[in-house]
Amino acid sequence: MLKDYGLDVQKLFLEMMLQDAESYVRVQNIYNPENFDRSLRPAAEFIAEHSDQHKTLPTIEQIGASTGIKLNNIPDLNEGHFEWFMDEFEGFTRRQELERAILKSADLLEKGEYDPVEKLIKDAVQISLTKDMGTDYFADPRLRIDKYFNSGGQVSTGWPQMDKILYGGFSRGELNIFAGGSGSGKSLVMMNIALGWLQAGLSGVYISLELSEELCALRTDAMLAGMSTKEIRRDIDQTELKVKLVSKKAGQYRIKALPAQSNINDIRSYIKEVQVQTGLKVDFIMCDYLDLLMPVSAKVSPNDLFVKDKYVSEELRNLAKELNVLFVTASQLNRSAVEEIEFDHSHISGGISKINTADNVFGIFTSRAMRERGKYQIQCMKSRSSTGVGMKIDLDYNVETMRITDPGEEAGPVNSFAKGNLLDSIKAKSTMINGTEPVSPVDREETGRITADVQSAKLKQLLGQIKQS
Repeated sequence: MLKDYGLDVQKLFLEMMLQDAESYVRVQNIYNPENFDRSLRPAAEFIAEHSDQHKTLPTIEQIGASTGIKLNNIPDLNEGHFEWFMDEFEGFTRRQELERAILKSADLLEKGEYDPVEKLIKDAVQISLTKDMGTDYFADPRLRIDKYFNSGGQVSTGWPQMDKILYGGFSRGELNIFAGGSGSGKSLVMMNIALGWLQAGLSGVYISLELSEELCALRTDAMLAGMSTKEIRRDIDQTELKVKLVSKKAGQYRIKALPAQSNINDIRSYIKEVQVQTGLKVDFIMCDYLDLLMPVSAKVSPNDLFVKDKYVSEELRNLAKELNVLFVTASQLNRSAVEEIEFDHSHISGGISKINTADNVFGIFTSRAMRERGKYQIQCMKSRSSTGVGMKIDLDYNVETMRITDPGEEAGPVNSFAKGNLLDSIKAKSTMINGTEPVSPVDREETGRITADVQSAKLKQLLGQIKQS
């Protein structure tokens, strides 16, 4: 039965607050004079204004003189009375705010503005007093530390080197971003991580705002079956057999293509629908990719990348926390990153806004020559929960199957200032050899062989001249 918070009950709320300053302070986060009846609203507003300006509650006499509203002292109030007040005032505020949100929503719906409606209703329903007193630092250090490292559900990325940097892997409720240039393999990186999680028994969804569902699935087929797309086309039966064998032990997986300019509500509603219709417990969400989403909480021009990406990043992170899932997305690097071999925050398209919100940000460094040699490099640009910033991870890449694997933990992550790492072998410079055409040292081993051959020929020529003389 719906409780009736009539005029007498609302008046009693004000009278009890005036007699106990502590109770008034405790309800400050939900106190709104607009929730009171029009006949009591001047008194509620006077209490709020007076306490803000003078840092103390007004007396009943001050309220009566200023507003003409007569309030009374209530004798013999004890702790039980104020506990009742706290519970009832929370319910009263939630009901009033929800009623106001519904009325506002009706106006918005008439204007065709649908996106703010959900937020209005959700904010009203979630109104509550602060009852969580936070973490007692000294109470149980072991439990507190164990909770941080384990309750978040740290999950291996499938690449031991990256797990080492992240102290175990990704955690639920965090926003993880892989940034790369056009064609750098952002989608491939996300698909490889997703496949690893599936094989570990986790279930999830892959949201694509760019590629078709069929192409995403075909790429995953190649990675899972260890076959090239050409081989898959020639032998569909073999591919089907391998996929079905893996499916017996793997988690469930859904691939969904959404149009570009979709928003977080579109993703949320799809997740809810999948859960309702299939009973799928979503452990992870891959969103390909952040830059193609639009925010819900504010109307922003698609051209204003900084503000747009700020809102989108915050909404994605909130969604990850709300659903308590592993969340991975991607972002584009800007033009200034094209000639760079080491990335920093200035190379992220849209600027620092998404970096500030994300928990972990990685740059994907590769080139055509690297891919042909089967190499990828991941650069840690930000890590909120580890000291991995500036570290680089060299990974193996199979051109045929598109599988990205860790060459071995013994290789270890590379410090950004270490010499002789992968980047030194692919710096985009040209070398003139003996006055001939410039040779691009994409592969320094090849360049070394050319130089050695030339030097050997010169040495033989010099020795021959010495013998003749």
